[in-house]
Amino acid sequence: MTSKKLIEVGLCGSEGFVGLPLTVGFKTNSAQIIMQIAGSGFKIRAKDLVSLLEVCPVLALALARLSQEMGLQAAQVAACNRIHEVEERLARWLLMSQDRIGGDVVPLTQQFLAHMLGTRRASVTEAAGVLQKAGLITYKRGSVKIENRSSLEEASCECYGVLTQQVRTWRAEAR
Repeated sequence: MTSKKLIEVGLCGSEGFVGLPLTVGFKTNSAQIIMQIAGSGFKIRAKDLVSLLEVCPVLALALARLSQEMGLQAAQVAACNRIHEVEERLARWLLMSQDRIGGDVVPLTQQFLAHMLGTRRASVTEAAGVLQKAGLITYKRGSVKIENRSSLEEASCECYGVLTQQVRTWRAEAR
């Protein structure tokens, strides 16, 4: 029996929506959605959403735009996972998480971070140690606190900047 390996290809927070395939008429999704951090959200039945999209073009457009953002994120993160070092990817992932939760504390274990980054737990321990030694984060069991965001952005690979700049540009164009 083989175990499934997980790797993160996108993050969604209060700005997002899971279930984007529904917005273009699909009924299934090959992605596994994992709620990493406790929180709240809203739920709508698929048939109700489909009906709503037919009468609310503003919502349909907003979800189409979100679909573009998530597609960009998935492509960039997939490339990032292939070419950048664990330390840079961890910094990017922590920044993206902080953007979505709005606080300095990201309550996740190193084991979960390893799954999300597609690497061994030991590699995350090592990378987190480097970031902590530099004063960018503090790590306690099951919790990472971002201490110096601007320096963490510098420690991240360019993928974080590429993603945030493109989304910022698209959102400005949409106004």
